[in-house]
Amino acid sequence: MSTNPVTDTRPIPPGVTEAELDRALAAFAAAIGAEKVADDPSFRQDFQDPYQVPGTAQNLPSAAVSPTSVEDVQAIVRIANEYRIPLWPIGRGKNNGYGGAAPQVRGSVMVSFRNMNRVLEINEELGYAILEPGVSWHDLHAAIEGGGHNLAASIVDVGWGGVVSNTLDHGLTYMPYSIDQASHCGFEVVLPNGDLMRTGSGAMDNNPTWPLYKRGLGPTSTEMFMQSNYGIVTKMGYWLMPKPEVYMPLWLRCWDDSKMPDLVDALRELMLAGTIDMRPQLSNTLIMASMMTNRAEWYDGPGPIPEDIIEKMSKELGLGRWMMRFALYGDEAVVDHNFAKIKARFSRIPGVEISGEKYGADQWETLPNPHEQIMIGVPNDDLYKMASWSGGEEGGHVDFSPVIPLTAQHAKAAQNLMKEMCAEAGFDYLGGMLPINGRSTTFINVIPFDTKDPEQVAKAYEGAKKMVAKAGKLGYGEYRAHLSFMDLAADQFGFNDHAQRRFNETIKDTLDPNGIIAPGKSGIWGSRLREAGFPQS
Repeated sequence: MSTNPVTDTRPIPPGVTEAELDRALAAFAAAIGAEKVADDPSFRQDFQDPYQVPGTAQNLPSAAVSPTSVEDVQAIVRIANEYRIPLWPIGRGKNNGYGGAAPQVRGSVMVSFRNMNRVLEINEELGYAILEPGVSWHDLHAAIEGGGHNLAASIVDVGWGGVVSNTLDHGLTYMPYSIDQASHCGFEVVLPNGDLMRTGSGAMDNNPTWPLYKRGLGPTSTEMFMQSNYGIVTKMGYWLMPKPEVYMPLWLRCWDDSKMPDLVDALRELMLAGTIDMRPQLSNTLIMASMMTNRAEWYDGPGPIPEDIIEKMSKELGLGRWMMRFALYGDEAVVDHNFAKIKARFSRIPGVEISGEKYGADQWETLPNPHEQIMIGVPNDDLYKMASWSGGEEGGHVDFSPVIPLTAQHAKAAQNLMKEMCAEAGFDYLGGMLPINGRSTTFINVIPFDTKDPEQVAKAYEGAKKMVAKAGKLGYGEYRAHLSFMDLAADQFGFNDHAQRRFNETIKDTLDPNGIIAPGKSGIWGSRLREAGFPQS
C-alpha cells in the first residue's frame, strides 16, 4: 500500500475548494455512473510523467473520469463548467518523452478515453476508418485485419498509443499518407460548453464526404482542435492506404559522420521529386543502438560515450554513423524504377550503402524486423526498448524536437547545437530527423537518463529547457512540447509581441470562459488562470 505524500494527498485544482471538488465528483458519478469515476490514491500512478524520479511527480490529477459515450463527455464538460474544474483529456496516455498522461495543472480531473475504444467504421471502397479517441494502433490494425480489408494504416513506432491523440498532437507516422500529417479527415468535438459539433463537411447532416473532404463551407475549423484546448474530440476520420502490390523496406548506412549534411540534401531532392513518398527516419548510431542494446554494455564511465566507442558500436552492430530506414510501395516495376533512382543518387556520397528486399502482403505480419513491420502498418511495441538506454527498466528520456528546413546547412547547425549542449550537460547525443515533408524536418534530440538518479533527471529536464531557448534564437521552434517546458516552447513564437498567443487566448476565452479544457496545453491559458498567475515559473 502506498504511503507517498506526493501521490496519496489528493491535489485540489486552483481556485476550487475541497468541498467544491467533492460536489463535482459526486455530480460526475450521478451523471455518468460511479464506476466511471476514480479519486483514490492508487489510480494516480497511471496519470503522471513516467520518467520523473519515482515519488516526486507534481503534475497529478485529483480524479479521473472514464466516459463510454459522447453523452458522457458532454455531461462531464457541463458539470466541470458549473464547478470550474479543469479537465485534462487523454487517449491512451502513452505520450512518453513529452510528459506521458500527466496533466499540466495539478488537481485537474483526467478524462480518460480508454473505454471509448471502438473502430466505428472501416470503408474499404473509399479507404477510411472512423475512430473513437481510445482506439490504439493495435486496435485499428486488428479491426482492419479482422474485417479482411485490403487496407493498411500509417502508424507510429510503438503500437500501444492512441490513434486520435497522436494525430491531434501532430504525431508522426511513416506511410505515404503521413506526409504533412495528412491522414485525418473530419472531427466530432464536444465544445467547452458541452455543445456538439462536427468539422468540415460533417457540419451538414448526413453528408457522406465528412471523412473524405477535409473542408466544408467557410473557414476550416478542424486544425483548430489540434494541439489546442478548444474542445474534446470524440470521433475522427482516418485515411487508410490500399495494400500495395509490393512493399520494399530500405536501409541506408553512412559510415562517415561528416556526410550527414550530404544525406539531407539528397533526401530532400528525392522527396520533392516524389521518388521517396513516405516519411524516412534518419538516426545516428546511438539512437539506433538504443533500440537494440543498452548503454552499460558499451560504456559505464562519466560523461558522454567517447567517440571511439561510438565508432566501435557503429561497426559491431552494423549501423553506420547514420542509418536511414525508409520504404517504397506500389507496382513492382515502379518500385524497381524508384529504387534504381535512389541508389544512383545516394551512391554519389562516399561511404553510403543501401539495401532492401521486396515483400508481398502475405509476408508483412511475420517480418522479423520490427522497423520493417511498422513501415507497412503492422504495430508492435519492440522499439520501446529505447527508454532503457540509461537505467535499464528504470530508464527514461525527455525529448526536444524542433522543426528545421530540410537542408544541409540547417541540419549541420542543428546537430552542432544539440551535440554541444548534450556534451556540456554530460549526456549522450541521440539525434535524428523525421521529415515533415520534402521541405522541412523535425530534428529529434532524445536525452536519456536513469530515473533512479535525481541529479541526472534534473539535469536532463534543465538541459532540454536550455535547448528550447537556444534553438529558439536560431528560429527553430518545437513541433510539440513536453509539459515541463510547454510554456517556454510557446514563448519562442514571439512574432509581433506574441500575436499568435494573443490570438489563441482570444479564441480560448471566447469558447471556454471558465478555462476548463486542458488549461496550459501548448501554452494556451484561459483568462481565469492567467489572472491567478499561470503559467507559474
